[in-house]
Amino acid sequence: QVQLVESGGGLVQAGGSLRLSCAPSGRTFSNYAMAWFRQAPGKEREFVAAINWNGGRTDYSDSVKGRFTISRDNAKNTLHLQMNSLKPEDTAVYYCAAGETYGFSRYRYWGQGTQVTVSS
Repeated sequence: QVQLVESGGGLVQAGGSLRLSCAPSGRTFSNYAMAWFRQAPGKEREFVAAINWNGGRTDYSDSVKGRFTISRDNAKNTLHLQMNSLKPEDTAVYYCAAGETYGFSRYRYWGQGTQVTVSS
């Protein structure tokens, strides 16, 4: 059974930093595109960042560009999202996703999410 397990969420003050991690299990994702999405209360899930299979391409939403960095370590089969200069509007459940095709919406595998709360 394929699982994506996120960790690293928590409560942080505005201006602070958090580092999210995603650890796939059940198979290796070294050949898969991976991404982070988030969903705030009362809002639809939105794209945050994506990275291709070898890390050679990354994309970010305009709202996080310059503050967040997506990275992956294929040797350790892990995905990360470094979040700096956090704002209250970054508060959401953050989801890790993986799939065969790089993009900003359609991914086959999804994690259960980790809560990030930014206080003002």
